[in-house]
Amino acid sequence: MTNSPQPLELEVLLPVHNEAETIQATIREIYEELSPQVRMRFIVCEDGSRDGTQAILRRLSREIPMNLSLSDARKGYSRAVRDGMQALQAPCLLCLDSDGQCDPKDFWKFWNARHEADVLLGWRTDRADTLLRRSLSRFFHFFYRAVFRVPVHDPSCPYILCRQEVVVRLLPELGAMQEGFWWEFVARAHRRGYSIKELPVHHRRRAGGATQVYKFRKMPGIFFRHFLALFKIWFQTRR
Repeated sequence: MTNSPQPLELEVLLPVHNEAETIQATIREIYEELSPQVRMRFIVCEDGSRDGTQAILRRLSREIPMNLSLSDARKGYSRAVRDGMQALQAPCLLCLDSDGQCDPKDFWKFWNARHEADVLLGWRTDRADTLLRRSLSRFFHFFYRAVFRVPVHDPSCPYILCRQEVVVRLLPELGAMQEGFWWEFVARAHRRGYSIKELPVHHRRRAGGATQVYKFRKMPGIFFRHFLALFKIWFQTRR
């Protein structure tokens, strides 16, 4: 008689676009830190890369437990994350960005506190982004807090651990923010009455490449769409 495999405890969602320079090191670092103690699998939503990322991911998927979704066309960050959430099977989901700025060693804070709140959210106390991006984020956060009264410091942090039932409940509502997915996720979770706890995390500089979303020329349009989305989300969740 053969033993059936033990069920997954955790899936790690990574949206990926043009990260050929660093994605192998990022995935291996996460896997080597988490897998010795947690039964895990990756959900990798590749988003129309043109730099060789897809070939690297195919090769890695033969070595590391992975639900790999490749795309010929660019879907955008938020759509990639939503598609990954639809594939969730484990009772817990850890969401990280794939640029290597998230430190896997911080995961244990989240895992040990997973029964203390519905959503565990990272707080980048020493954020390693450009001054422009940090300044615009703080400015937008002022209006965000005024609209939603979410009692958190860093609602855009891409370091989140939550239970499967939270994802299932919120997933049909998500999509108002094309780029600011975590702003929306946290706002909707708060408005739906889920408890949120922040945990400080290290935030590292990118090991290579450049941001694929928040480029300077895109900032005005992103900022405008974010503001429109705030009021759309408020209207949809006003009850």
